[in-house]
Amino acid sequence: MNNTLEQLRTAITEAIHGMTPADLARHPDGKWCAAEILDHLNLTYIGTAKNLQRCLTAGQTLASPDRRSKRWPRFFLTGLGLFPSGRKSPERVLPRNLPPSQVTVEVIQNLTHMEEIIRECEARFGNSKPVADHPVLGPLTTNEWSKFHLVHGRHHAKQILRLRQN
Repeated sequence: MNNTLEQLRTAITEAIHGMTPADLARHPDGKWCAAEILDHLNLTYIGTAKNLQRCLTAGQTLASPDRRSKRWPRFFLTGLGLFPSGRKSPERVLPRNLPPSQVTVEVIQNLTHMEEIIRECEARFGNSKPVADHPVLGPLTTNEWSKFHLVHGRHHAKQILRLRQN
């Protein structure tokens, strides 16, 4: 079990624990509700799994060789654990308005699937060699993929906790 992704699973499940479908769907004007945040996370897990599965299918890493150009954003996020706030979500991972009961199940299923794919990539390619590119952070190792998802997921889990208080 990947400890980093286990921490992520815990952060998500604790953030939504005890929330009803109505709680998950409630949001301030112009902001995402908890279900939409979960769907956004879900889509990132699906995307990463597909990205890394391409490496497994090809039998080689597909990361670009240039780690220098995006080293600072990668360092701040995967090294220091700092996630920038106020950044717009890429369109491909915008929420699809799934029912709360569906997305709460899918997010954990797809997190587990992504974890399995990361583990397969680590077994095949090691954990120190970049395996695939992140659109903002560039080429990431399996450890960096896990750390990215932990930092990103914690950022959104905090948002869900704030929504619970309203």
